[in-house]
Amino acid sequence: MKAMQAGRRHFLSQSAALALATGCSPRPPAPPIVAPPRVRTVADVVAALPVTDGAGVRLARALGQPRLPMLDPFLMLDEFRTENPGDYVAGFPWHPHRGFETVTYMLDGAMEHEDSLGNRGRLVAGSAQWMTAGNGIIHQEMPKQVSGLMHGYQLWVNLPARSKRMAPRYQDIVPGRIPTVEHEDARVRVVAGTFEQTVGPVAGIVTEPRFLDVTLEPRGRVDLPVSTTCTAFAFLVEGEARLGAGGVVGARGQVVVFGRDGDTLRVRTDAGARLLVLAGEPIGEPVARRGPFVMNTDAELQQAFDDYRSGRLTVL
Repeated sequence: MKAMQAGRRHFLSQSAALALATGCSPRPPAPPIVAPPRVRTVADVVAALPVTDGAGVRLARALGQPRLPMLDPFLMLDEFRTENPGDYVAGFPWHPHRGFETVTYMLDGAMEHEDSLGNRGRLVAGSAQWMTAGNGIIHQEMPKQVSGLMHGYQLWVNLPARSKRMAPRYQDIVPGRIPTVEHEDARVRVVAGTFEQTVGPVAGIVTEPRFLDVTLEPRGRVDLPVSTTCTAFAFLVEGEARLGAGGVVGARGQVVVFGRDGDTLRVRTDAGARLLVLAGEPIGEPVARRGPFVMNTDAELQQAFDDYRSGRLTVL
């Protein structure tokens, strides 16, 4: 009997060892396999062009120019940057919009906006305003200074057909509401979208945009994860940087357009740099644009002009 019990214990122990070896018994889960980032290449580098707009404001047009008409869903990016009051003091007097969104981001100086719905506000250094024109709005943006540096950006973001006639709205963001993430040798202000689980204050935008203001110290580097479906580009505010998988050089005043071949935007610099990084889901619809209106067809454009002339533009 003792011999039989000993033999049974030996059999059970051997069976347990075999079970463990063949995977029949539960095992601790294996550590997850982390895929290496797929760094996007750079598709193009384009210099901003000098233009005038509004009542004669001197601008540098980065996006919305012949070399770079648009990057769906982004329609236009202008930089205004001057210490000469004659370049900006006339501002952008009353004018209409329909069918898209305008974004103003101030780095230096002050601007006041006012619209046909009774909204009014002041944009100061470090603030942002995301205005959804939707069905129609008439507004003005006027400098509130007579000397000193005026430096900022205006971005136009398209709306899909289903949202072009939505009710207008504003998102006025004071500087303190824009979070800053300290990331090793990079400092990232998150205006819209996310970075390292930090969420920007702009919300509810259909193209799910990411708007980051990135400052890199000398010899700085940062990798920015991005959805593989998004359009993405960067504008060099200061300095020079090497971008993308091949380290393509971008310099102050240039737009660097990323390809759609990865999930990471890579930025490196030797002497330090500052850049705006933008990404958004493309809409993929026809674009008809003329002056202050962006629609899907020429007939819709004509309707917008007719509505403006007859006073119906802002009527929902």
